[in-house]
Amino acid sequence: MSSKSENFFDSKVLGHPSGLFVLFFTEMWERFSFYGMRVLLIQFLTAAVIGLNPGWDWSIEKATALYGTYAMLLYITPIFGGIIADKYIGYRWAVVVGAIIMTFGHAFMAFDTPFFLYLGLACLVIGTGFFKPNMTSILSEMYKDFPEKKDGAYTIFYMGVNAGAFFGMMLCGFLAEKVGWHWGFGLAGIFMLLGTLQFWLAKPLFGTVGEIPSKTGNQITADDDTPKYEPGEKPNPFTLLDQVLIVIMTLLGLGYAFNDPLNAIGGINLFNFEIGGLSGQNIVILIALFLFLFVVIRRLANYTKIVRDRMIAVIIFAFFVIFFWMSFEQGATSLVIFARDNTERNLVGGAALAFNVFNTLLTVVPLLFISYVLFLLAKQTIKKAFWSNITLAVTFLGIWAAAIWMLNFNWSSHSYDVSYDAIQTEKLDDTGKPVLNEEGKPTFITTPVTASYVAKPTDKIITETINIASQNTLAKGEQINIHQEGDKFLMVDNTDLAKLDEEYKKQNIPSEIVPAKIAEIKDSQVEITVSWFSTLNSFFIIALASLVSRVWDSKYNPSASVKYGLGLIIMAIGFGFLAFGSYGVAEGVRVSIIWLVLAYLFHTLGELCLSPVGLSYVSKLVPARMIAFMFGMWYLAIAIGNKLAAILGGQIEVITKEYSLSTFFLIFTIVPIVAGLIVIALNPLMKKLMHGVK
Repeated sequence: MSSKSENFFDSKVLGHPSGLFVLFFTEMWERFSFYGMRVLLIQFLTAAVIGLNPGWDWSIEKATALYGTYAMLLYITPIFGGIIADKYIGYRWAVVVGAIIMTFGHAFMAFDTPFFLYLGLACLVIGTGFFKPNMTSILSEMYKDFPEKKDGAYTIFYMGVNAGAFFGMMLCGFLAEKVGWHWGFGLAGIFMLLGTLQFWLAKPLFGTVGEIPSKTGNQITADDDTPKYEPGEKPNPFTLLDQVLIVIMTLLGLGYAFNDPLNAIGGINLFNFEIGGLSGQNIVILIALFLFLFVVIRRLANYTKIVRDRMIAVIIFAFFVIFFWMSFEQGATSLVIFARDNTERNLVGGAALAFNVFNTLLTVVPLLFISYVLFLLAKQTIKKAFWSNITLAVTFLGIWAAAIWMLNFNWSSHSYDVSYDAIQTEKLDDTGKPVLNEEGKPTFITTPVTASYVAKPTDKIITETINIASQNTLAKGEQINIHQEGDKFLMVDNTDLAKLDEEYKKQNIPSEIVPAKIAEIKDSQVEITVSWFSTLNSFFIIALASLVSRVWDSKYNPSASVKYGLGLIIMAIGFGFLAFGSYGVAEGVRVSIIWLVLAYLFHTLGELCLSPVGLSYVSKLVPARMIAFMFGMWYLAIAIGNKLAAILGGQIEVITKEYSLSTFFLIFTIVPIVAGLIVIALNPLMKKLMHGVK
C-alpha cells in the first residue's frame, strides 16, 4: 500500500477520506441542476402561451420529441468524454470543463427564446459527456488501494446523487411553478456554478488523483499482472471495415435522433422518403441497427467460446434494459403530464395539514443530516480548503432559504370557495346528438363567462363554485378575477391583470379573464406541485436501497436473470396501479394522488432490482480490454430506451382520446411483464452463457 494513499486517508469523515464528500457535494449540485431542469422542461414547453406562468404551448408530441433526443444524447456523449479524459486532460479537468459548460447551459435556458433553449440543451449534453463518466473515475482511482472500502464509498456517493435529484426537483420545481419557469431554470444554473467552484477550490484534498494522464500515468486499465487475453485467444482489432461501418451507423443514428424533433417541431424532414409504407426516418434507424448487429456478430465470431458466450449474455441483458428504461423514463414525460392534468393535487383541511407535516419532515430531516456532514467536512478541511468550505456554506444557506420559503408558502396558503357565472350547454357527440350519462340523462358542459363576453338572451347562466388556494387574505363577498390555465383556475391580482390584458390585446384575441367573488373562506389548503411527485423516486431510493442491498447479500440473492425479470415486473406493477386508478374515469376528473405515489414506489423497487446490477455484470463478464466498448454498448441500450420512452410518452393524448388513459398505462404494464417473464425463463441459458460468473 502506498504512503500516498495512507496520507490521503488521514483526513476522514465518517470513516472515509474528505475528498469523497467533496465528490458527494459536487455530484449533488450537478444532479440538483440536472433534475431540477429536467422536471420543468416538458411542463414549460406545453404550458399555455398566455397565462400567469406562460410557456410555449407546444403539443406533448413536439415536447417529447425534443426531450427524447436530449435524453438519448445524454447517454452517448459520456462515451467520448471518458475517452478524452482518459487520454488527454485527466478526470479532474474533465469534471471542471463539463461543469462549466453545463453552467452555461442552465444560464442559456433562463432566456425565453428558442435559440437559447436549444443552445442550453446542447451545452447540457456536451457538459454531461465530460462530467458524468469522470466523477466515478476519480472515485475509483481514490480507492484503488482500498478495494474493501469501495462499496461503502459508492453507496455514500450515490446518496449524493439522489439527494441532489430530490432537492433539485423539489425546489427548482416549486420556484418555477409558483413564480416562473425561468426562475427554476436559473436556480439550477446557480447551484451548478457553486458546485463547480467548491470542487475546484478543494483541489488540495485530492493530491494527484484525477490529474492529466501524461503527468501521473493514471488511467482506467487492468492491473499490470492481469493477462490481456484468455488462453488460446488471439487479438481481434477493429478492421477498416468495422471502423467504416461504425462511422456510418453512428451518423445514421444521430441523423435519426435529430430528425425526430426537426420533423415534429420545424417540419424539416432529413429523410423525406417512404418505402413499403415505412417512413425514411424508420428505414434509416433499421439500417443502422442492421449494421450494428453485423459488426457485433462479426466481432463475436473471432473470440473464444467463453469470451463470446459472456459477451452474448451482456448483449441479451442490454436488450431487456431497453424495455425497462422505455417504461421507467415515462417519469420525465407522460407521468409529468398525468400529474399535472389528471391527478387531484389540491388538498384541503386535514389532508392539507397531513401533507404539510409530511413535506416539512421530508425536507428538513435530510437537510439537517447533510448539513451535519458539511460541518464534519469543514472541521477536517477548513485549513486545507478554506474557500471550498465557504462556497459550500453559501450553497447550503441558499438551499435552506429556498426550503424555508417553500414550506412557509405552503403553510401560509389560504383556501377559498370562489363563485363565478358560467354558460351551461348540452354536450353533443360528433353527429350532433346529445351525450347521455349512465342514467340516460343529458350531460352538460359549462363555459365561464369572461369579462369580455356579451351575454345572449338564449344563454342559460348558472353559478359555478370552485376551490382556489391563494397567499392573499381575502374577505367573504370580495370581488376578484380568475384565469383558467389548463383545467384549473388561478387567482389574478391587479399587476397580473394588467399583464394578461396586454398579452390578450397583443395576440388580438378576446380576454379570458373571469370576474368572480369569494363565496366562502375554508380551512387551509395546499396545492401539490407537479414536480413534487418526481421527488418520490429519489426519496424511495434513499429509504429502500439498504433494504434491497441486504436481500442481495443474503441467501435469497437471486441470479442475474431473475433480478432483471423482477425489476421489469415490479416496475410494471406500478403502471398497473395507474391503469387501475384511471380506469373508467371521465374526462376532466382527477384521480387520487395515492395512485401516483404507489407507481413511483414500485418503479423505484424495480429500479433497485435491475439498475445497480447492470454495469456490475458488464464489468464481471467482459475482459478488461473490452470494458470501454461494452460500456458504450450498454449506454447505447439505455439511450435507445430513453428515446423510445419519449416517443411513446408523447402519445398519451392520442391514445387517451382514441381509447382511454387506462389503456395507455396498460401498455407499460403488459410489455415489461412479458419481457420480465421471458428474461426469467432464459435463466438456465444465461447461467450457461456466463460460465460461472455470479
